[in-house]
Parts: sequence; C-alpha cells; structure tokens
Amino acid sequence: MRRWLHDTAGGLPATFWYLWAGLLINRAGAFAMLFLSLYLTEARGASEGLAGTMVGAYGLGGAAGVLLGGVLADRWGRRATLLAAHLGTTALMVALAFSRHLLLIAVLSALVGVAHSMPSPAFVAAIVDVVPEERRSRAFNLQFWAFNLGMAVASLLAGVLAEASFVALFLVDAGATLIAALVIAVKVPETLPDTRRARRAGWPDRARQAGRARQADRAGRTDRAGRVRRPGLHTALTDRVFLIFVGLTFVLAVLTMQTSTIMPLAMRADGLRPSAYGAVMALGGVLIVVGQLFVPRLIDRHRKDHVLAVSTALLAAGFAALAVADDLWVYLVAAVVWTVGQMLAAPPNAQINADLAPPELRARYQSVFYLAFPAASFVAPTLGGVSLQYLGERHWLIVGALGLLAAGCHLLAGPPRERRVAARRRATERPEPALASRR
Repeated sequence: MRRWLHDTAGGLPATFWYLWAGLLINRAGAFAMLFLSLYLTEARGASEGLAGTMVGAYGLGGAAGVLLGGVLADRWGRRATLLAAHLGTTALMVALAFSRHLLLIAVLSALVGVAHSMPSPAFVAAIVDVVPEERRSRAFNLQFWAFNLGMAVASLLAGVLAEASFVALFLVDAGATLIAALVIAVKVPETLPDTRRARRAGWPDRARQAGRARQADRAGRTDRAGRVRRPGLHTALTDRVFLIFVGLTFVLAVLTMQTSTIMPLAMRADGLRPSAYGAVMALGGVLIVVGQLFVPRLIDRHRKDHVLAVSTALLAAGFAALAVADDLWVYLVAAVVWTVGQMLAAPPNAQINADLAPPELRARYQSVFYLAFPAASFVAPTLGGVSLQYLGERHWLIVGALGLLAAGCHLLAGPPRERRVAARRRATERPEPALASRR
C-alpha cells in the first residue's frame, strides 16, 4: 500500500496539491451551468429553442475563454489569471442569480463561459512549472481524477439545489468558486518562469537553459524576409507536430462526446428508459473515481504513443459494440471498455501537450489544445445526429473505424513527437562552449 501511494501521489510539491485542491473545489461547485437550460425554461419562461441558443452562447464563450486564458497566463502569470477568472466567475454567478431579463442572462452566460474556461490553461501550465518532468504523469493522472470526482459531486449537489431554489444554485456555485480563489490566493505562488528573476537570484545556468530552449523553439520560425518572428499564439497555431497531436485529441474528444450526445438517442430507440442511461453514465463515473489512481503504475513503463494507441483502440471497440447493443447489459459492458480507454489516455495526453510546449508559451499551447473539446462538443452532436438518423446502428461502426484510424495515426505521429522533445532536452542541457572549456 505504501509503494502504491508513492507511485500514485508521491514526490509532488506542495504547490501542486494546493492547485489540485483548488481544481477539486472549483469542479465540485461548478454545477449551476449544468441546469442552465432547465432554469431558463422553468424559471424565466424561455422557449426550448431560445434556451438552446443561450446555452450555446455559454459554449462560444468557453472557446474564447481558453484562448484568452492561455495568452494571459503567459503574460500576466498563472496565479493572476487564476484569481481573475475565479473572482470574475464569482461576480457573474451572483449577477445571474438575480437577473430577470433574458438578454442580460444571455450576455452573462457568455461571460461565464469565458471565465469558466480561462483557468484551464493556467492550471495545467502551473502544474508543468512546478512538477518535475519524471513525475508529471502522476500529477496529470491526479488532475483528471480530481476533475471527474468534482464533476460527480457537482452532479449530485445540482439536483438537490435545483429542486430547492435556482437562486441558491447560483449562489452556492459562487461561494465554492470564491473558496477556490482564496486557496489559490493564500497558498499558490506565481509559477511563471522568469529568466530575469532567475539571474537576479543567482541562477545563471538555469537562465541560460531557458534561453537556449527559446532559441531552439524559434529556429525555423522566420518570415519571408528572414527575420525571426516573436513567439506567440501563432507559434502554436503553426506548429505542425503539435497540431497533429491536437487533431488526434479532437478525434478522441468526438468519440468521448458520443456518450452524452448520441448514445441517449440510441438507447431510446432500443426501448430503454432514461434510468438505463443514468446507470451507464454512473458506471463510467464510478470506474474513473475508483480506478484512475491505479493507472500510473500500469502505464509509466510504456511509451506514450503506444498507450494512446491502445486507449483510442479501446474507445473504438467500446463504441463499435453498440452496433449490436439492444439490452442494457451490452451497454454496460461497452461502457467498461471505453471508460478504461479514457482512463489510460488522460495522463499521456496531458504530458505530451506539456512536452511539446516551449516554456514561455506553455499556457498558449494549452489553450490551443483545449479548443479541441468545444469543437468536439459541436461536431459530435451535429454530425452524429444526422449519421444516426440515416445510418442507424451503422453509425457506431463508423465511430469505431474512426477510432481505429486515430489509433494507427498515434503510432505514426509518436516518433516525430519524441524527436522534437529529445531535441529540446539536448538544447537545454548542452553547456555553452566557453563554459565547458573553463570546466
């Protein structure tokens, strides 16, 4: 047990645990928007179509928020961005609790989407800043576990509070967000690397290493006149190796979104009740909460591209099995298969993202990475609904084939990613010629 605890959570700095606690509190309290459509139709008299449009405004705000959060986390700092996002969310939730006009609620919903999404790049960038490379896999595993545990708690609390009072739903959400902000304000220092501060503190070697890493990452990024372009968001958006990885993550997200968008429709067509859908979703949540902590010991000895290939293949197999699913037990077995795939994919996905990002652009790379998820939340129901309507159960065979294709692409894309990471490590570890001669 002692060895398992060490392999799962050992050797992580205190700052990580305060970030982890802030994330858990934030997710456990982020339940008001889960019931936004119900609040709009029942309490504010909006039509279903208008409610759907307003919920869509929240999603659009989320897409803008991840980009804004990435840029601010690299410029302002991780801590400042986290505090601004959490305090902004607190104020917006209080405003939503007492708003009556639908136009104002729509604007506030979009702004909440921005504020809710801003912390994601800053959280991950801060974790990369403080956790040594060899321990990041377990850190990202714990982050994924906290996120899902918090969402499970949020789902339970939301149902109880929504029945009591929608105003209480928003106010308790605001209170939980404020508590998370206080934890970050009191316990989390700024983690943004600063080479000038490093020099003043007497760490010249570390400053040189950071400078070499930046120089290596700028190599080849020149305009037509041969001038080096200043790194920024465009760097992530033109990084081919990184964008291939983001594209494969987008496919993974599209597969995962099937559970909340298309699968309920398929289960209804099979004559299964809503409680059956709830049982399938609950099983996945329980498996993640109970089993995620055992994942690091299972995958740490294997190459990340191999783990992602296997995990994506498991997702493909689980969803392809729904082509022959008519009874609840088949859905439950398939849920076990694809949930194991999700659990295996989470740590290496986050770790590869961290490895590919230049140190001074960590949060920007995170923001581009996180765009895959709102994009998938739009594509999965839009194309999936049409596919299910016209192709029926063959839709799941197409989903399975897409997953297998992505698994193969992970195997092809893995070696170039590893070469990129190895080149950056050599650039940061190689001593300067003059310094080496003096030694």
